[in-house]
Amino acid sequence: MRSTPHKAFATSALAIAALAAALLPGSTASAADQAACTPAQVVTNGGFESGTSPWTQSSTSVITSRSGQSAHGGAGFAWLDGTGSTHTDTLSQSVSIPSGCAATLTFWLHVDTAETTSSTAYDKLTAKIGSTTLATYSNLDKNTGFVKKSFDVSAFAGQTVTVAFTGTEDSSLQTSFVVDDVALDTSAATTPGDTTRTPASPSYTVSLTSNTAGTGWTGHESVTFTNASATALSEIYLRLWDNYHGTCSAPPITVSNVTGGTAGALSVACTALQIALPTPLAQGQSTTIGFDLGITVPSGADRFGYDGAFSMIGNALPVLAVRDGSGWHLDPYTNNGESFYSLAADFKVTLDHPTSLLVPATGSSVDTPGTSGRTVTTATATKVRDFAWAAGPFSKISGTSPGGVPINIYSVSGISSSSAQSMLTTAKSAVDAHAGRFGAYPYGELDAVIDNNFWFGGMEYPGFVLDLVSTTALTHEIGHQWWYGIVGDDEYNSPWLDEAFTDYATDLAQGLSGTNCWNSVSWASSAEKITNSMAYWDAHSSRYSTVVYGYGKCALHDLRRLIGDTAMTNLLKSYASSHWYGVSTTAEFKAAAQAATSTDLTSFWTTHRIDG
Repeated sequence: MRSTPHKAFATSALAIAALAAALLPGSTASAADQAACTPAQVVTNGGFESGTSPWTQSSTSVITSRSGQSAHGGAGFAWLDGTGSTHTDTLSQSVSIPSGCAATLTFWLHVDTAETTSSTAYDKLTAKIGSTTLATYSNLDKNTGFVKKSFDVSAFAGQTVTVAFTGTEDSSLQTSFVVDDVALDTSAATTPGDTTRTPASPSYTVSLTSNTAGTGWTGHESVTFTNASATALSEIYLRLWDNYHGTCSAPPITVSNVTGGTAGALSVACTALQIALPTPLAQGQSTTIGFDLGITVPSGADRFGYDGAFSMIGNALPVLAVRDGSGWHLDPYTNNGESFYSLAADFKVTLDHPTSLLVPATGSSVDTPGTSGRTVTTATATKVRDFAWAAGPFSKISGTSPGGVPINIYSVSGISSSSAQSMLTTAKSAVDAHAGRFGAYPYGELDAVIDNNFWFGGMEYPGFVLDLVSTTALTHEIGHQWWYGIVGDDEYNSPWLDEAFTDYATDLAQGLSGTNCWNSVSWASSAEKITNSMAYWDAHSSRYSTVVYGYGKCALHDLRRLIGDTAMTNLLKSYASSHWYGVSTTAEFKAAAQAATSTDLTSFWTTHRIDG
C-alpha cells in the first residue's frame, strides 16, 4: 500500500487448529435454521467490568483491575500468569451457540514478558473452544499493546461449549497474558461452499459541503447494491475506516439517520457499523440504504489529515464490507496500510467547497459555480474500490501521457516547480509503462498530490495518489492502479498480492531486473512467509517491508527467470485481464503460473514460502 511501511500496533501470529473435526453430525444448518438465526453476542461480561460472574477462574486475581497491567477498554481485564515462577492460570465460560448461526470468537490480547529469548517458548497461553485448540501464544509473541484475535467457530453452532484460556509459566522470568473484551458474535450462516462475494455492484451517491478550510464535510451518502449470493443477506456492514484516527467517543466519521435499514452498534474499534436490513435480501435482489454523513479531518500530514491549509481525505467515505465464503470481512485497520478489501463500485460524489480550494479526487471531475465564493466539484468514477480526495490551495500542473492519459500534479506549498515537473514526467512515464504490461489504464484522469511531509511515503487510491517527491515511490503508487485497483485482493489477509506485484512492476518500469536479489534472502523464523497476513506483519513490523515488498518482488523476478521473460509477460497480462475489476487470490495466481509453464512449480512455491 505504501512505498515506505511503518509500524502501527503489534499482533501475534496465529497458530489456528482446524475446526472441521469439530463439526458434529447434524450441525449443518438448514435453510430454515439460517433464516431463523438472530444475531447475538453470547459471551457475558466479556469486558470483565461486572465482577467475575459467569466466568470461572483459577484464582481471584485473574479477573482484576489492579495496577501493573491495563485494560483494552474500561477498567477490568483478565491477567493470566506474570508470577515469574511455575504457575498455571485458567479462565473459562460456558456459552450456547444457536443452531444455524455463523459464529466468530474474538478477544484482545497483550503479551508482556521478561524472557529475553527469541527462539524458545517458555511460557504459553492456549485458547480453546470445547476440546479444540484455537491458538497457542507464548513469550515469543510479546507486544507493546493489545491485538485483536478472531476465529470462525461456526462449526460449534447448536452446541453449548466452553471458551477457555489456560496460561502456563515455567520456573523463572515472568510472562503476563492479558485478555480483554472477549466476544462471540453470531449471525445468519453462510451456506457451506457459497464463496460468492457480496454485496455486489455497489453504486454510491454522495453529496457533501465543506467548511471554509476544507477540514469538515457534512451531507448525505446512499448506496445501492445487489445480493449476488445464494444465501440471503439480512445485514450489511459499513467500514468507517478513518475512525481509527480518532476515538469512539469522538469519531471523525459519523453516520446518522440511516434509511433502508437499522443501524446497530459500532464494532472493530468503531470502524465497522452493522446495518440490519428490514427483510432478508434474496439472490439477485437489490436495495438502497442512505445516511447522513459527517467527516472531521484531524491535524497531521496523513492519508486522512490536514497539513497546514491542505486536507487529505482518504478512506473517509463509508464503504460496504465484503461477505464471502469466510463470512464477513471485518478486519482491523492497520497503519501498515493493508486493511482494505472491497469490490469494484461506481461513485458519483458532489463536493461543495470554497472556490479558493482545489479539490483533486478519484474519477473524472467537472466544476460548476456554487453559491457566492463556492464551487461544486462533481466527480464520477466507474468500477473503483474506494474514493478519495484532497482540498487546499494547491499549485496544479497538468499534462497528458504519450498513451493519452490526462495527469494532474497538485503540490502543497514548499514543493518547487521543478519537483512538480519531475513528478509529472514520472507519472506520464509510469502510467504508460504499467499500461503496456498489464492493460490500458481505465480511470480517465490520474491525480497525484505531492507533499514531502507524508510520514508514510505514498498511498494509492483509484485514480488518485498521495506521494513524496520520489520517482520510485510515485512509480510504485501508480502501479497500484493495476495491483489493488483493477486487480483487487483481500489486502489484510494477502498483502503480497498488491505490494509484491506493485514493487515488481516498479522494477520493470524502471528497467531493473532484480538480478541476484533472491540470493540475499534470510528468513527470521520458520513462521515468516511472503504470504503471511497483516495479523502476522503487525507483530513483526520491522520485517514487513523486507519480506512482503522485497522478498515478494524478488520471488516474482525468480519466477520470471524460471519460466522465461515471454511467459512471465504473458502470464501477468492475461492474469490482469482475467481478474479485471475482480479479486485475486494466491491460489488463483499459483494456478495461473503453473498453467503458463511445463516446469513443476511445487518446489518453487515451497522455497519462496508462497503458501495458499
